[in-house]
Amino acid sequence: MFDIGFSELMLISLVALIVIGPERLPKVARTVGHVLGRVQRYVSDVKSDIRREIQLDELKKLQTEMQDSARQFESTLRDEVSEVKSSLEQSTADARASIAELEAQLAQARAAAGHDTTAAGGEHRTGGGPQLELGLDKDRGRGDSA
Repeated sequence: MFDIGFSELMLISLVALIVIGPERLPKVARTVGHVLGRVQRYVSDVKSDIRREIQLDELKKLQTEMQDSARQFESTLRDEVSEVKSSLEQSTADARASIAELEAQLAQARAAAGHDTTAAGGEHRTGGGPQLELGLDKDRGRGDSA
């Protein structure tokens, strides 16, 4: 606090001894010591209050930054979720359209295949399916009559 050397302290105590007198000097020194102690405590209290205020301000700034960051992250996340959702809905719609198109082509192919078999054979075959194409039913007929 103060930069007082030993020689300066001796000079001050000699002047105090002469001015105050030897009877009252111990009482005055004790009172000055108490006053200096109170001043030091007051200064340390003010310093700690200032430190707490600075820390509180820093914490408030940090809290504000974190809230802003959280809001920004939330909006970014919502945007990404919206993009993924719309992309997924578009993909689903495209897949449904492709399935509908394939079903239509399958129906046309079945209709054309059914039309070809009645036109080629003169009759519409029912059942059997692949066995008729491989000629397995013909073998069965021979085995039964023989």
